Amino acid sequence: MIFRYDDFCEALLDAGFSMANGNDEGIFSLIEHGWNDVPLDSPLRWHSEDPVTDPWEWRMRVLEERRDIAYAKFFFRKAGFITINWYPHFLAARRGGKTFEEDYAAGTISHAAKRIYDVVAHSGGLAIEEIKQHAGFSRGDKSKFDTALTQLQMRMYITMMGRRQISGWPSTVFCTTEDFFRGTDVFAQADKISKDAAIAAITAQVRKLNPAADDKKINKFIIG
Repeated sequence: MIFRYDDFCEALLDAGFSMANGNDEGIFSLIEHGWNDVPLDSPLRWHSEDPVTDPWEWRMRVLEERRDIAYAKFFFRKAGFITINWYPHFLAARRGGKTFEEDYAAGTISHAAKRIYDVVAHSGGLAIEEIKQHAGFSRGDKSKFDTALTQLQMRMYITMMGRRQISGWPSTVFCTTEDFFRGTDVFAQADKISKDAAIAAITAQVRKLNPAADDKKINKFIIG
């Protein structure tokens, strides 16, 4: 049972990955009851701002306190967690050894996404408002910006790294995946794993966590 932040981190490191907003897709989530439907006898209190018992706060705690757990919109265009031990497998499955430039040249990355990636890659980390400003997105570009930002997270080229106060309000900060895992062997490990081997390994782990998971949904969970 997960009653506090430390329980969550321990369970996540054991599982390897988890959906963040419940298990509506039928894959796996450590917090089965989603954001608001928590049993009365549970000490978890969503949006209480208690860093120990509020799962909403855990998203940023893992980013600000550790570098062995990543959090971003990884799965089904929704948020989730991946540990450092499993990140190389998802990199191998999603990128297939290609660079951002190669994917952009092949037409699988949008121009809007490239604008975002270019400013983030040269910054070391920017808040959402700063990305919009530096990349030239206006208020009318919200849909295009949100789609491109999600695409980059799903393709694992950028990721969340924490929060920053912008005009008195907390704003999510993004950096490249390379910057987030700088000083680790994540990318070296990914280079050693074929796409097929990565998919097979993740599939086996999903089935271990949830034997009832649907084949098509597992594939979408892995490939993005």
